[in-house]
Order: sequence, then structure tokens, then C-alpha cells
Amino acid sequence: MEFERANPSVVRSVKQRVLLNAWLRALVKPRTLPALRDFQPDRIAEELADMMGFDVAGEGDTARFLITQEGSRLTATYGNEHIDPDKRTNRYLDDAIGPARYARVVPSYRACLARRRPTYSISMVQDPDGKDVSYERLLLPFGSADTVEQIVGSYKAISIEGGFKINNLMGIRSRATPVSVINAVIDLDLVRGPAGHRPSDDIIELS
Repeated sequence: MEFERANPSVVRSVKQRVLLNAWLRALVKPRTLPALRDFQPDRIAEELADMMGFDVAGEGDTARFLITQEGSRLTATYGNEHIDPDKRTNRYLDDAIGPARYARVVPSYRACLARRRPTYSISMVQDPDGKDVSYERLLLPFGSADTVEQIVGSYKAISIEGGFKINNLMGIRSRATPVSVINAVIDLDLVRGPAGHRPSDDIIELS
């Protein structure tokens, strides 16, 4: 799977842009990666239902992603309501979603790990009623030196057809296989802004 270089404007969701903006603010030169403790988005509590957190175990193509936080809407999206809440974390992503779904999503995680930059992807999928839904994934890397140690993910499901059914939208019993539309790595060389300009929550720029 190929990932194109992209400006932050590729991110469609305003709320995901807010998170990306917070990641940019936490990135202090000459560090390659921001530390997770410096990631302080506004009104983060409102977004946790659509977010996941991971610890990275291992390196390169053998790395695995240990779930440390799973949002409640994501539990419904992946059809995991039957799993005890205490058992939804401290398990690896590949075990949690199964080999077929993992094979579809892992390139985004591996690109985030290898490039040490946020990755953004959009897939189109249909809900049980046949409505087209855009599923948007933003992955933000954190760590020390040049090593990604944690990844924070934001996941948004949006349909221009109005209301849709989120339950099992991306689960193993979903109606159709998601179709990849966009796969991008946010390239900091494309993030520009006039000197002294502070990034806004709607237009992401970096001085």
C-alpha cells in the first residue's frame, strides 16, 4: 500500500485537525517526535469515545500494537460490545480485530511507525442499510529520540446520506469490505506558515 505525502489540509474532520494541531504544538525542535505527556488537545474528554491508545512493542515489521485505551463508539463500530470492558485493553490489535481486518489496517500503523509522522486514511464502507460511510483514521506517533513508543488514534465515521448504523460497521460481520480512498503521511516539509503565526484549530500551519 502506497502512502502519499500530504499537507495537513488532507484531513477532513475539523476535530481530527484539532488533534493534529495539538500534535504539532507538542513537537519541539530538534526532537523528531513529541512526548505523549506534552500532547494536550482542547476538550479531549469529548473525543475519547472515538479514540484509541497503543503502546508499540517491538520494531519494524514485527512490531505489535498493545491497546491501552478503546473508545466506546469504537467498541460498537467493531462489534466488540460482547467483550468485558476490563478485557478490551491490554490486548494486541491483531488479536482484537482478527487477521483479515488487521491486514487491511496495519499498513497505516506501520507507515506511522516507519515515517515517525502522522498518517491519515479514508476508507468507504456500507452500513447494514447500504448507506455509504466514510471511515477516517488519524494516527499520531509519540516517543523519545527517533523511536515511536506510543500511537494515539482518532477514528471518525461520516456519511453524507445522513444518519447511519454504526454497530459492527467495521466488524467481522460487516456488510462489505472497506475500499481504500486516501492513504497519506503528513509531511512536515509541507506544513508552512508566516513567522510568528499561531496555528488555528481549522487551518494547521507551523511557524
